[in-house]
Amino acid sequence: MIRDEDILNALRGVKFPGFSRDIVSFGMVKHLAVNEGAVHVELHITSSNPEASRQIKAEAEQALKALPGVRFVHVDLKQTAVGATPGGGSPFAGQNRVPGVRRVIAVASGKGGVGKSTISVNLACALQHLGAQVGLLDCDIYGPSIPLMMGVKDRPTISEEEKLVPPVGHRVKLMSIGFLLDDDQPVIWRGPMIQKTIQQFVSQVAWGELDFLLVDLPPGTGDAQLSLCQTVPLDGGVVVTTPQEASLGVVRKGIAMFEKVNVPILGIVENMSYFTAPNGDRVEIFGNGGGRLEAARRNIPFLGEVPIFTEIRVGGDRGIPVVVSEPQGPAGQAFLSIAQALHSRFN
Repeated sequence: MIRDEDILNALRGVKFPGFSRDIVSFGMVKHLAVNEGAVHVELHITSSNPEASRQIKAEAEQALKALPGVRFVHVDLKQTAVGATPGGGSPFAGQNRVPGVRRVIAVASGKGGVGKSTISVNLACALQHLGAQVGLLDCDIYGPSIPLMMGVKDRPTISEEEKLVPPVGHRVKLMSIGFLLDDDQPVIWRGPMIQKTIQQFVSQVAWGELDFLLVDLPPGTGDAQLSLCQTVPLDGGVVVTTPQEASLGVVRKGIAMFEKVNVPILGIVENMSYFTAPNGDRVEIFGNGGGRLEAARRNIPFLGEVPIFTEIRVGGDRGIPVVVSEPQGPAGQAFLSIAQALHSRFN
């Protein structure tokens, strides 16, 4: 007996031309049916490139015919009427700019535990300190930490245009699923719910006029990352790593993800670079200079390093980022230096 899951697994082997992602993860499979060995699949495609359409249909038919028990295959390819990107060959043709937002920048990491959210909140506050209008979107649906680290518990209000009005913390506009849930309430959602939520956070929030909207992504290269890329054109990505090879090995996958979806990589930030002992010795707990070396190897800008400071951890726990509490201290200066390097990429 042929199951729906068998069909989907077969179609996961069909990549969108020019991308490493498959047509299932792109959400192209809209309907499927099986009846006594006959398989019918309906695919929706936004690309206006006829060659891409022909390739997808041919590869989908081939993949389905290879399934045991399949006698007949019909792949119905429907063109979705949305604005196509130049060249017409991208599955992200439905992207729309966020009104009033000049630049959208994703902050990503290949793995958890590298301090990506710490970098995001301090970088947002540092850009604001430099005079920019900044928003911060928490796309970590399963583990939102921005409300805690920015010290904000207010729920969003609703504007006259029926959009969410983002709470403000330290003069940065904020949005997170954490603002909409009770404390310790888990999010147990499948991919489509995550995609819909991220789309709403981008398009149904009254962000107003912003120079930068930073997006704190969850670790990895999954649904949240893909949903963001499908929803809004990104002006660049910042990749966070720690010095050791275990982190860098996965970070390379995050870099490859941005490259596959044509997002320019603005630079690498190395977190937890070293610790200064009370006697003044520099202790490199996680190794030395891995982020800088990887940036040089990939010809990517190195935005800077953040040493281990107790003040950074305390600031995150208290909801007052160190850039706000001690902008002239060594920890605050580290983040301000990175913000200046990032800002200069757009000047």
